[in-house]
Amino acid sequence: MPPHVKIVKEDIISAAIGCVRRSGADAINARAVANALGCSTQPIFSNFSDMAELRLAVMKSAEKILYDFIAKEIALGKYPDYKASGMAYVRFAKEEPELFKFLYMRDRNKDDNNVGEGLFDEMTGIVSKQTGLDSEKSRTFHFEMWTVVHGIATMIATDYLSLDLDFVSNVITDVYLGLKNQHGV
Repeated sequence: MPPHVKIVKEDIISAAIGCVRRSGADAINARAVANALGCSTQPIFSNFSDMAELRLAVMKSAEKILYDFIAKEIALGKYPDYKASGMAYVRFAKEEPELFKFLYMRDRNKDDNNVGEGLFDEMTGIVSKQTGLDSEKSRTFHFEMWTVVHGIATMIATDYLSLDLDFVSNVITDVYLGLKNQHGV
């Protein structure tokens, strides 16, 4: 008799990520994930108490994928760290549109987690270090900058616009320099 293959949490999360990539956030359901794994739904509910727990694990995994995009962009050294993070955010939206929508274009009234929002404080710290602005002004600066970057990323993820990354880089630079001027830096 062949050995029984044990399906672990990481396998289930990976299959669910694949479901989101192919069909969007609504594809996270027990049947679709089980089909992707080639098994019954039993391993899903043996590893997760309910679908909400699996969904949260998938959000955290998607957030890690975004962080990997950012780390790689920073490591390339083509842009300063703050700009690299914005470019990576846009590239993530372009290359992983369904994961981007899953993290940043969901109804926040339906969940009480902050997955997908972890970058804000980190980026505020980078702004403070680069500009010398205090914490409150750095938060405002980053919010204004992020609003533009998020808008670009959203338009790309939803196929509203198809923008060249060099053009996006120029827009980010223009807005950054305008904000520095506005904040007297």
